[in-house]
Amino acid sequence: MVKKSHGYRARTRALMSKRVRTRGISPLGRMLVDYEVGQRVDIVINPSFHKGMPHKRYHGKTGVVTGQRGRAILVDVKLGKAIKPLIIRPEHLKPSRS
Repeated sequence: MVKKSHGYRARTRALMSKRVRTRGISPLGRMLVDYEVGQRVDIVINPSFHKGMPHKRYHGKTGVVTGQRGRAILVDVKLGKAIKPLIIRPEHLKPSRS
């Protein structure tokens, strides 16, 4: 018998699930947005896409785009006193309204 996983993604049932009416493929418009350096973005994890998914502690945070790395976007996020550089795919980002 295989032992149960105790990894950090094993306890994310609420965050990593979608509501019934939003299941399926997400709209393509979210992935086709061109982010420019200096633009503010919100990190909203989309559980449909596992690639380029940031850690759950960054869900709901706002960061600044600092560059691009392949298909992913480089985002600087303030966490406490530190500024953390994250590599996030555009499926998990949306332009900030603030």
